[in-house]
Amino acid sequence: MDDNTEMPTGNEASGQAETSENNPFTKVPIEITISVGKAHPTVKELLKLGPEAVLPLDKKVEDPVELYVGDRLIARGELEELDGDQKGMLAVRLTEVADLQDGI
Repeated sequence: MDDNTEMPTGNEASGQAETSENNPFTKVPIEITISVGKAHPTVKELLKLGPEAVLPLDKKVEDPVELYVGDRLIARGELEELDGDQKGMLAVRLTEVADLQDGI
């Protein structure tokens, strides 16, 4: 998906906390994939890749990243580096969140 992909955004639902506490599935961990960009090498270029090769992406460092659960876009955000005990680790600051009230 590209930056022009529409994502239905939602506000915090007032009854969401009550529903979540009663639903046992809310404690099941899920995997979120963060997409920072795509590369479009030819097969020839791909076969030449080795250690220390640089593979250019179609995004800039300051462009938003996209968060997916499976193939569903659930949010966009900005990459940032954590401080303190987690210094050097990457995180995402959310800037846009999809309305997930109808499920993922």
